[in-house]
Amino acid sequence: MFQVGDKIVYPLHGAGVIEAIEEKEILGKKQRYYIIHMSLGNVQIMIPAAKIDDMGLRHIVDPDTMEDVLLLFNDDPSSASGSWNQRFRMNLDKMKTGDIYKTTEVIRDLTQISKEKALGTGEKKLLDNAKQILISELVLVKGIEEEQATRLLNEAAHC
Repeated sequence: MFQVGDKIVYPLHGAGVIEAIEEKEILGKKQRYYIIHMSLGNVQIMIPAAKIDDMGLRHIVDPDTMEDVLLLFNDDPSSASGSWNQRFRMNLDKMKTGDIYKTTEVIRDLTQISKEKALGTGEKKLLDNAKQILISELVLVKGIEEEQATRLLNEAAHC
């Protein structure tokens, strides 16, 4: 269970802080909801407490783990075999796990491919989304502004 004030990551959406846990009646059904303020944009989302495990929410990583994650950009990219849609599905599946290392691999691999040839619209959006997710977690882990986190990511990823 998560508590108010916990910093969490919601796969495919990014990092945020749990502001409240409230009971609400929606469509005639009372449920407990986590009210989460996302670190990027001025967005607040509600997630049913009963579905937390299914959604893959996790606590943000510690600063040492984040340093290890940023070093992953120095590793060789994964092989880009297969068609773009196979690659897209594989990368989307990686991101759905919520694993910060897998999200970083997606950024690293798609950034490398984009240096060799233009990415399709779907892969461009996936790359942008993966970057935003990592930036949102960097903001909370390091206690920095979005612009600083973006710069840090771009330096690490050699963008």
